[in-house]
Amino acid sequence: MIKIGSLLLGLIAVSFSAHADIENANFESWSGNSPDGWTTIDSGISVARSTSQVQSGNSSALIRVNTASQASTDFRQSIDGVAGQAIDVSVWIRHTEGNVRARLYVAGYRGYSNNSLRNQWQQLSYRYTPSSSGPISIGLRFYDTSGFDGSEIVYVDNFKPEATIAPPPVGCTANEGNFSLLTDNYGAETSWKITDAQASVVASGSGFASNTSYSEALCLEDGDYTLTINDSYGDGICCSYGTGSYSLTFNSQTLASGGAFGRVESTNFTLSSGSGGSGNTGAYYASTDGLSSYALKTELFNIIKGHATQGYGALWGFYSSYETDTYYENDGSILDIYSERPSSNDPYTFTPVSNQCGNYQGEGGCYNREHSFPRSWFGGAIEPMNSDVHHIFASDGFVNSKRSSFPYGEVSSATFTSLNGSKVGSARSGLGYSGTVFEPIDEFKGDLARAYFYMATRYQDQIGTWQSNSSSANAVLNGSSNQVFESWFLNMLKAWHQADPVSQKERDRNEAAQTYQGNRNPYIDRPEFVTEIWGN
Repeated sequence: MIKIGSLLLGLIAVSFSAHADIENANFESWSGNSPDGWTTIDSGISVARSTSQVQSGNSSALIRVNTASQASTDFRQSIDGVAGQAIDVSVWIRHTEGNVRARLYVAGYRGYSNNSLRNQWQQLSYRYTPSSSGPISIGLRFYDTSGFDGSEIVYVDNFKPEATIAPPPVGCTANEGNFSLLTDNYGAETSWKITDAQASVVASGSGFASNTSYSEALCLEDGDYTLTINDSYGDGICCSYGTGSYSLTFNSQTLASGGAFGRVESTNFTLSSGSGGSGNTGAYYASTDGLSSYALKTELFNIIKGHATQGYGALWGFYSSYETDTYYENDGSILDIYSERPSSNDPYTFTPVSNQCGNYQGEGGCYNREHSFPRSWFGGAIEPMNSDVHHIFASDGFVNSKRSSFPYGEVSSATFTSLNGSKVGSARSGLGYSGTVFEPIDEFKGDLARAYFYMATRYQDQIGTWQSNSSSANAVLNGSSNQVFESWFLNMLKAWHQADPVSQKERDRNEAAQTYQGNRNPYIDRPEFVTEIWGN
């Protein structure tokens, strides 16, 4: 299988010595528009000095890609390598429009840059151990992506043949952790990094072999951090081409895990006083410190209650601004959880505003407003539940009608299957419920579970009285304000929450929801709250 598209820019090729000295590696010395020590051999690219965008020092190389075909596109110098001596190669890249990708070359093609990270520096790196002494080619090659208009600028700086990230100290006296990674069939496409509150990289990894397990010990001081994992091709590390996965743990607590994502997935966490960590919204949840079980749930209710109701009609505006696909196809269409195909092209797309429901005859007709927690369960069009964006998602109108107000569940025999694999049918044996259920695809099961935990918390002063509003409500709700859900449903939600960790899409939507109506979903910010309240 060939995953790459057509090639644009060729190779920036370099070879180096045992002491890894590269002449003018930081692009500080120039003769006109030519960087000293480097030779260009391609009419399809041009190189100029930039002093406005630099990663370090006073200048960088501004490379303008102005060809839509690959030719002899080398930018090189030559230094010898030594057999058996490992060399850590790294370079910093800054994309502008984001319609080309940079790919590191170290005696072969290695990892891609993340071209969706525009106007910010990112580092590519790879460790190479030559089997024989002699010249080693290293450099960059660029690949076009959708939207390339024939000319684009990429900045390059600080090319180094040595590791720039120091290993964690022996005998950690701060927060001790570990990052574990199992790569898929295309390990070289995967990279990860941890940045601190100042956006400085404190740990990172790239240049991985395929179908290989890695484990890196970490030692970090107290503070706010972000873990970012990238797949340069944009199809994650599970499950289309292998079964890759990753996990981040600190002080025996898992802070992030996953594998099924698009191009990038990020997790914010805070380390303090040897704790396992939390989201970086510490002040918002400060009053929950030391609480657990239903006392914690009650305090979360006090934090998120009383949000500013915007009204049911305002949801259309929220969807057009914040419910668009910038994570999978990245095409700006409405992100519909009942039609999205995470690993392939969607069966249809909706244009914001113009494709609002409306009438529909089948799938793809229009999108509407799906109460994941059916409004018949809380008594109808009653505010603030009826317009609470934390549980109302854009969805295909036809599939929404098939879902009706059936409980979410796991299907054994489907009577209807949507084009993305969502199902209606009889519940599987052993679920604890024997009626008709609706099963979303795995990609969104955790999202919906966390929406339900939000509802159980935000409306804990009312939800205990909703059980008798409908037969489906009775099947899911247990008539209490603490546990809230019947045990079969609660156990399923907890399993979905664990199997489908918080994604960047959820975090972004949570931020938007706070801006929109003034409150947050705590179980997106702090996934560990689920276990602390309802147990394992």
